[in-house]
Amino acid sequence: MATAINLQAYQEPILFLATAGIIVPLFHRLRLSPVLGFLGVGALLGPYGLGRLVPEHPWVNWITFTNPEGTSHLAEFGVVFLLFTIGIELSWQRLRTLRRMVFGFGSLQVALCAVALGAIAFTSAGSITGAAVIGLALALSSTAIVIPVLAEQKRLNSTAGRASFSALLFQDLAVAPILFTIAVLDTSQPEVTLSSFAWALVYAALALAGIVGLGRIVLRPFFQLVSATKSPEIFMAACLLVVLVTSLVAAVSGLSMALGAFIAGILLSDTEYRRAVDVTIQPFKGLLLGVFFVSVGMSLDVFHFLEAPFTILAVAALLITVKGAIIFALGRHFGLNSAEAAETSLLLGPGGEFALVILGSAILAGLVPTGMGQVLMLVTTLTMIAIPILARMGRNLSRRIERRRPPDAAVAVPPPLDEVGRVIIAGYGRVGQLVGDMLERHKVPYLAIDMDPVRVAAERKGSKPVFFGDGSHPDFLRSCGIDRALALVITLDTLSSIEAVVTAARQENPEITIVARARDARHAVQLYDLGVDDAVPETIEASLQLSEAVLSDIGVPMGLVIASIHERRDEFRTILRSSNRKRDPERAQFHARRTIGKSTAAAPAAEPVNQARS
Repeated sequence: MATAINLQAYQEPILFLATAGIIVPLFHRLRLSPVLGFLGVGALLGPYGLGRLVPEHPWVNWITFTNPEGTSHLAEFGVVFLLFTIGIELSWQRLRTLRRMVFGFGSLQVALCAVALGAIAFTSAGSITGAAVIGLALALSSTAIVIPVLAEQKRLNSTAGRASFSALLFQDLAVAPILFTIAVLDTSQPEVTLSSFAWALVYAALALAGIVGLGRIVLRPFFQLVSATKSPEIFMAACLLVVLVTSLVAAVSGLSMALGAFIAGILLSDTEYRRAVDVTIQPFKGLLLGVFFVSVGMSLDVFHFLEAPFTILAVAALLITVKGAIIFALGRHFGLNSAEAAETSLLLGPGGEFALVILGSAILAGLVPTGMGQVLMLVTTLTMIAIPILARMGRNLSRRIERRRPPDAAVAVPPPLDEVGRVIIAGYGRVGQLVGDMLERHKVPYLAIDMDPVRVAAERKGSKPVFFGDGSHPDFLRSCGIDRALALVITLDTLSSIEAVVTAARQENPEITIVARARDARHAVQLYDLGVDDAVPETIEASLQLSEAVLSDIGVPMGLVIASIHERRDEFRTILRSSNRKRDPERAQFHARRTIGKSTAAAPAAEPVNQARS
């Protein structure tokens, strides 16, 4: 007998997946941030939207989100996975370079905004304690919305993006002490004292040190063991295990789950597995962030807003204005130009998700009046919904200010290492290592990828830029910067592997130069047919090197030998390419257009040399 299925248990997951399948493509087509779509769906289908109609029309229950608490628990992991991927993109060295912005700009931003907003709220809060809690809550911004919006605009590595991230990172660090303080001030919990508060801080610090110390010892051997299985499923399970364990350990210790995941990401950023882990986590992060945005929209009570729309909008505008003015002034003080400071102020001016947590705790502790707290939570939600629009306004404003600035006043910010054009080597065996050595001699930056964890670990010990991963996956190539790479060198020895890498690379960057290793002439013709720019047959190269050795040994002048070897190599290349052109004329025309395009692009650079020679 078949087991009865409770369709109600599957209603919300199906509803969310349907929402994601419709909202994301639709908003991409409209060139709007999907964040706005998720927020809007949460407000429309949440308990304060169509959920109000359930008592009169029970069938509406099937198209609404009716379990805000369950959704919020799952949504929290969206922020956790977001901070984990941010940590992977950083490293201890990069974090040290940001320390002035994190602990200088970030700390002053929280302190000054809290004082200003607390002073404004003092008369309504009725106490200094309530005003201080409100000021601290509203001083925080939304990591979960600002970071994805910046990533979508490809602005994370801009000066405004780095300043925003630095402030958001300090805010995440400050959340735990703020919540501890609220617990100490809660008169309904007499067991919480200053001494217990101090012990809690020590306990959290020890837990943080434990995560860092244990992570440094365990993570690399753990992933080396997992990757040796060559099972994508096991590797994915290991990634999820690391995220969940570190975030839960941090939560049990009194820290935020997101902070624990962030530390785990930083620990993995210095390993050879960081790019493979990042690619594996991305789908989970995207879906869970969608759940988070839907849960934020569910907390928006539209009817409460309609009771006093002008007052709520005025408070929201005041919040963004006060925070924006302070952040703009601080940005200028910390070396940002007016365009960058303006963009940063609009990104950080709205409230954040942790403000909702702090205000909720303060209401339960009796530190903030319930009515005022509910209004401020609504104001915070409204400002969070406005972040994608404010981000676009900030980008446009930044461009206008930049245009008005004199050309010599603009300061060129050097791109980070990951943005610099380089060569990617797929396969780091004996051939790949020789290619890497030659690139190093000519001071050409490169990044190598390999599927052998033992080899990768050994090369990493020698400080080589080698990462574990499969070059046939477009997402992994994207994380390696294939769109900015100068060339791709494929040293793999099987046709199927080379074909997969070439196909993925051409999909991500049709213009990239691809040079591949070939077994013999027939293999080289097949590689040209796949779309490589140059195929190097091992048998032909071996014969040419033997010829060079014997000719020089019997006394033929070296200059003539080298010239004849180069001439013969060009003849072989012409023959192999002509064979490919006969087999596939359309592909040959495509390569010809690319070659002409590259020659045209290189012409201006060559012109001064020709003039100098003449």
